[in-house]
Amino acid sequence: MNSTEPDSNQIYHGQVYRQMGLSDDEYKLVVELLGRRPNLTETGIFGVMWSEHCSYKNSKPLLSRFPVDGPEVLQGPGEGAGVVDIGDGYAVVFKVESHNHPSAIEPYQGAATGVGGILRDIFSMGARPIAVLNSLRFGPLSSGNSDSSKSNVSRTRYLFGHVVAGIAGYGNCIGVPTVGGEVCFDECYSGNPLVNAMGVGILRHEQLQHGRAEGIGKSVIYVGAATGRDGIHGATFASEELNQNSDAKRPAVQVGDPFMGKLLIEACLEVYESGAIYSVQDMGAAGLTCSSTEMSDKGGVGMELNLNLVPQRAEKMSAYEIMLSESQERMLFVANPGREEDIFAICKKWDVPAVTVGHLIEEPVLRLKHHSETVAELPLKTVCGATPIYQREAKMPQEVIERQQQSAISWEVPEDLNSVFEQLIQTPQLASKSWIYQQYDFMVRTNTAVCPGSDAAVVRVEGTDKALAMSIDGNSRYVFLDPRTGGKIAVAEAARNVVCSGARPLAITDGLNFGNPEKPEIFWQLEQAVSGMAEACNILKLPVTGGNVSLYNETEGEAIYPTPVVGAVGLIENNVHTTTQYFKNSGDVLLLLGETKNELGGSAYQQMQLGNICGLPPELDLNTEQTLQQTLLEIIRSGIVNSAHDLSQGGLALVLLTSCTENYGIAVDLKSKLRPDVVLFSESQSRVLLSVAPENVELIDVVMQKKGVPCFQIGKVLSAETSAASGTPEVGSFEISLNNNPVIQADLQSLRNLWQNAIGREMEHSL
Repeated sequence: MNSTEPDSNQIYHGQVYRQMGLSDDEYKLVVELLGRRPNLTETGIFGVMWSEHCSYKNSKPLLSRFPVDGPEVLQGPGEGAGVVDIGDGYAVVFKVESHNHPSAIEPYQGAATGVGGILRDIFSMGARPIAVLNSLRFGPLSSGNSDSSKSNVSRTRYLFGHVVAGIAGYGNCIGVPTVGGEVCFDECYSGNPLVNAMGVGILRHEQLQHGRAEGIGKSVIYVGAATGRDGIHGATFASEELNQNSDAKRPAVQVGDPFMGKLLIEACLEVYESGAIYSVQDMGAAGLTCSSTEMSDKGGVGMELNLNLVPQRAEKMSAYEIMLSESQERMLFVANPGREEDIFAICKKWDVPAVTVGHLIEEPVLRLKHHSETVAELPLKTVCGATPIYQREAKMPQEVIERQQQSAISWEVPEDLNSVFEQLIQTPQLASKSWIYQQYDFMVRTNTAVCPGSDAAVVRVEGTDKALAMSIDGNSRYVFLDPRTGGKIAVAEAARNVVCSGARPLAITDGLNFGNPEKPEIFWQLEQAVSGMAEACNILKLPVTGGNVSLYNETEGEAIYPTPVVGAVGLIENNVHTTTQYFKNSGDVLLLLGETKNELGGSAYQQMQLGNICGLPPELDLNTEQTLQQTLLEIIRSGIVNSAHDLSQGGLALVLLTSCTENYGIAVDLKSKLRPDVVLFSESQSRVLLSVAPENVELIDVVMQKKGVPCFQIGKVLSAETSAASGTPEVGSFEISLNNNPVIQADLQSLRNLWQNAIGREMEHSL
C-alpha cells in the first residue's frame, strides 16, 4: 500500500469511510462480513458498490413492482440496457441514465459524459447506437427584482446553456443523432438541475452481447482511453445531497472525449462481429470496480487484475485511484481462448488502446495486484450480493393534503384571453424548444424521419421498411400534487406520444429522480409514483426493460419536485404509417378525441396565474387511455389520418398553435359549458388532435363511437392563400371561438414568432 494512504485503523478511527459513502452501520457490516477491517482500496470499492447509484439499496423493493417480461423482451433489467424484438431478426436496445450531480458542478462535461455513458450502455449490448434523447430540468430563466433571484437566474442560464452545449458537443462529434427530448423550468431545480440521457440502438439477434464472465483462465482485456484521476467516486457523489461544499468535488466529474468514443464504438462492433470475445461490459459508474465485480459475480467466477498493466494517464496512481476512476471511453472484455491477438489487431486498426490486465480465476473473489503486492481481495458475494436493502418509512406529508384541498381555479376568467395566450406561449415551459435542438445534429447518419419538435422522433431501421418512434416525457408538477396519478400520467403520455407518431409502443425505460429517500415524506413520493407507473405499465402492457434511479437530489436540504421521466420506444411496421403533428392540407377537418374536463391543477396556466400550483392533477383512467391509444393506432394504420398531436402541457390552445406551420392556420369553433380559459388551457388526459380529409370524417366518427372514444369536429385547417382569396382578415389565420364567440383571434405568424423565439430571447436578455 502507498505509504501516504491511511491504514485500516486510520480509516476506522478517522471515519474516512463516511467520505466514501458508507454509513457507520454499513462499515460495521463490511468488517463483520470480511472478518477484518478493509484497507483504503477495499473501503472505496464497498463505498461505490454499496452506493444507491450502483446497488439500488433504497429503491430495489419498489422496482420489483414493475413488469419486466413480455413476449418481445429479449433482455430486461440486469444488463447494460434493455433489448426488445422488432421482428425479422432485429431488436431495439434502449435505456435512460442520469448525470444530475455532475452537471450541477460542471455542466458541459457532466452533460457530455452523460451522453457518452448512455451510448456505451447501448453498444456494450452489441448494438449500433442510432439516437440520443434527453430530459432536462432547470430553474427559471427569468427573475424578479431581488439580487438573489437575479443571481439564481444567471447561474441557471449558465447551467442551461452549458448543458445543452455539452450534449451537442459530444453527440455531434461522436456521430449519433440527438433526435428528441424535453425540458422544463421550475424554481425547485435552481440548485439541482436534472440531466437524463436516453440512448437507442439496433442489432441483429445474433449480435446480442452479455456481461457474464465465465471460463477459468480466460483473459481480461482493458480497451479504450487511459485511466486518469477524473471521476473518482462519481457514483457515491451521485448518491448524496448537494451543498455549498459540492463544488470542491469537481474532480468527481468525468471528462469525455467523443472522438475516442467514436473509435471505441467502431472497434467494439468489429470485435463483436469477429467472435473474439465472450463477454463485455462498459466502465461506467464505479469504473473498473463495477465492471470487474459485476461481470465476475454474474458468471460465478473470480477475477484477478494486475493494476500495473492498466493504461494510466497520470503518474503514480494508487490502486484506490485506478479502481475508483470513472474516466470515460473504456470497456472491459473477457476474451475467448486464443483470440486475444485478434482483439488487439482490431483495436490497433481503430487506434484504440487494448491490453490484457488480468484473468478469470476459480475462487469467487476480486483480487488486485499492484507493484507485486496483493492490495485487495474481496469475496464477490460480499461486494455484490450483501448490500443492505432498506425498507424505508413512507409518510404522506400534511402539506400535500392541504395543497390538494385548495381550489385549483381561484381567479376570474381573464377579459383578454388573446393576451393571456401570448403570455403563456412565451413561458419557457411551453415555448418552442428549437433554441435547444437547433444546436444538435439530428440528421447525422440520414435515418431520422421525424426531427425534434413533433410528439416523438422517428428513426428508420436501415435495410427494412420499419421505423422506431421514441419519446421521453414526464411532468413533475403532477407528481408533486399527487405522485401516484403523476406516475401514471408519465407512462401514458410517453406511450401516447409514440402512438401519435404511428407506432405501437413496445416497452419503456425510466429515470426516477427524487430527493433523499431517508426522509419519510420523500420515500412516500417515490413509493406512490412507482406504484402509479407500475399500474399504468400493467394496463398498457408496457414492460420496463431497464432504467435509472437518481436519489438525494436536494440542495441544502431542499428537494426537487419528484421527477420520474419515462422513455418509450414504439415500432412502426411500415414507414408509410409515420405520422407527425403538423397540418398538411388546407380544408382538412380538425377532430378532438377525448373529453375536456374542468381541470387546471398543476397546469402551466395555473402556474402562470398563481405563481404556484395546487389542487389535484388531471384525472387519468387507464382503460380509457388504452382504448384511445389502440383505436388511434388502428385509424393511423388505415391511412386516413393526416396529422395527430397529443394534448398535454398548455392544453388545446397550445396544441392547435404547435400543429400550425407557416403555411397553415386554423379556424375553430368549440362547444362547451366550461369557462373559456378551462376549455383552452385544461391539461385533461387521453386527448388527441387529428386533422383528416373531409371525406374521412364520418368513417372516423363511426370507429370512435364503436370504441366509446369521444370525438368532436371542432374546425378546419386554413392556408394563407385560402384566407386571402376568400377575403378572410389576416387575423383569422389563427382563430378560436367558443360557442360562436371569438376568444382568441390573432395573426398566426406573430404568434409563431412569440412562441418560436421565446427561449432565445431569454438567453440573450441581459440581467
